[in-house]
Amino acid sequence: MLPIGVLHKFLVSPASRAALVSGKALSAGVRALAQALIVYALAAAMHVGLRWGLMPLLGIVIAVILGAAVFATFSLIVACLVKTRERFMGIGQLLTMPLFFASNAIYPIAVMPTVLRWFARINPLSYQTDILRTLMLHGSTSTFGLPLDFAVLIGSLVLVIAIAAHIYPRVVL
Repeated sequence: MLPIGVLHKFLVSPASRAALVSGKALSAGVRALAQALIVYALAAAMHVGLRWGLMPLLGIVIAVILGAAVFATFSLIVACLVKTRERFMGIGQLLTMPLFFASNAIYPIAVMPTVLRWFARINPLSYQTDILRTLMLHGSTSTFGLPLDFAVLIGSLVLVIAIAAHIYPRVVL
């Protein structure tokens, strides 16, 4: 059965599958900026010691866009592999929640058991969290180093876009 609607129009366009996937990733990143703005506003209202310089704010914007793009593309991969919305939601949660809990978003990596510590070091969310804490909060220092943080996010995005672009035409057509 052929796809119907907007997706069908995209698939018959001359745009490559990688461009379609990248567009979806970028749109997710731009939407995430609204959420980041709300978090920043709430933190400011609670008198959290935020950094307001141009470079930290620019870094936060880039990190939010990259992180949202990585996880939106990861969701697209899951959606391409499953056939129903219910399965997508279940499998998406099954994969997303461990990524969240096995990152440094809640607990420092140093207090994690060895296996979780290893997993947290390959988890892109750990690197995004590191960027956001370092750039948002006064007195916060990076665990991994900002260049490595950004490199991991960019590398993760390239990897998931390549996988999604490869899977997209096979599943949809």
